[in-house]
Amino acid sequence: MNYLDLTIKEIHNALLEKKVTVTELTKEAIKRAKENCDNAFELILEDEPLKKAEELDKLPVPVDNLLFGIPFVSKDNFSTKDIETTGSSNILNGYIPLFNATVIEKLENANAILIGKATLDELAMGGTGTSGHKGTTYNPYDKTHSHLIGGSSCGSAVSVASGIVPFSLGSDTGDSVRKPANNAGLVGFKPTWGRISRFGLFPFAPSLDHVAYFTRDVFDSAYLLNILAGHDDKDSTSSLEKIDDYTTYSKDIKGKRFAVIKEIEDSITDEVLNKRFKFILKELENKGAIIERVSIDKRLLESIYPSYFVISCAEATSNNANLDGIKFGPYYGGKTYQEVMFNARTNGFSNLIKRRFVIGSYALMRENQHDLFLRAQKARRIITNKFNEVLNKYDYIINLASPSVAPEIGKASDKLSNEYLIADNYLAFANFGGQPSITLPIGFKDDLPFGVNVTSKIFTELNLFTAANAIEEITGFSNLSVNNYKNKEEK
Repeated sequence: MNYLDLTIKEIHNALLEKKVTVTELTKEAIKRAKENCDNAFELILEDEPLKKAEELDKLPVPVDNLLFGIPFVSKDNFSTKDIETTGSSNILNGYIPLFNATVIEKLENANAILIGKATLDELAMGGTGTSGHKGTTYNPYDKTHSHLIGGSSCGSAVSVASGIVPFSLGSDTGDSVRKPANNAGLVGFKPTWGRISRFGLFPFAPSLDHVAYFTRDVFDSAYLLNILAGHDDKDSTSSLEKIDDYTTYSKDIKGKRFAVIKEIEDSITDEVLNKRFKFILKELENKGAIIERVSIDKRLLESIYPSYFVISCAEATSNNANLDGIKFGPYYGGKTYQEVMFNARTNGFSNLIKRRFVIGSYALMRENQHDLFLRAQKARRIITNKFNEVLNKYDYIINLASPSVAPEIGKASDKLSNEYLIADNYLAFANFGGQPSITLPIGFKDDLPFGVNVTSKIFTELNLFTAANAIEEITGFSNLSVNNYKNKEEK
């Protein structure tokens, strides 16, 4: 048996029973990372993880710390002390932070072992996993490398889906963990905005950014929130709201009310996905849940993506102004500050990033702010109010997480389009309102996984895990990975 193919809780039990050592786990994780061919890593660590593993093997395994000795991977936009952190951008090549992000610090204090930094869409901007400076990151379920894993947390998703580690850190600004989770057969979770400190996370659009993560099991996801949640004096936006023991979620779904957004459901035409979704809803009803269709004005749903695009580009333009070749970034020469900055940003950023900065700058120009940025902010408020209205009547909003399985390379784009793809982009509503949201696998089509997304009111993560657990019980897709999915019979 290879213990990395188990859940966090199962690996912990194996460590307690001395069936495996921390060093053996760490060596196997590093080996698998090096053997991976999906372009999932910016950097694979070796000496430090093995040194820490050897030290942990000298200690008794604590019964109540499930993360003790567990290997993990971090998206490369979390600051890691003395470890190169590039955000998958050439402009940050060689940047070595002097401090750890709070979430990295918490995981290290729990004696989890960081074995690598994962690829991402450059500076976390993008949804395809193709724009990082190391090129395209591939879906591990497709050995021909013809399908995407999605982004921006592409490498983090691959590391868990491939059985390299049982969990990984990502960030979610529009759907950057929840969409790859759909494509990778994973549990992808983002909590309420402010529930987890973002200190040390490279900012993309701070009013939308969430620390998020991947696991292969709902319980593991709940346990990780126990470790990562909480107020942080270093992050003024982190919440003071009390923390629950998120692993105590109820196993009873009876009486829980689920709203299916009819316009999102109607926009998905794939018969395989729709049939499976209806089966999940029926099984939830059999467990005592109440399922109802709810309508939201299609114009509001169509406005989610353009509003997200304007707001995120504007915030990104401001937040990344310090990447100028002087404060950060490589020096390409120039006689004036303007020339130095122009050369650094021209050579350091990909076309996608330059395009977004141009759009963001244009939206923030005084003469354009009213028609673009402020209008997008007003649309955000209207959208958030409408979804909150639904969540005031129902416990959850549930829909398919995506209109399809992972798209083929070349058939997904990060460019603006006149076509409003509602089902492709609706997940951003939970970034607008900061609600907790989770994606988990429910089926396969052509050997590629797909999932469902569930969202609840702010700070109701405990209730959200109840719904996720019920769905996991229906599907039997706990601990899904490329190494075992053919052994998982679809119920």
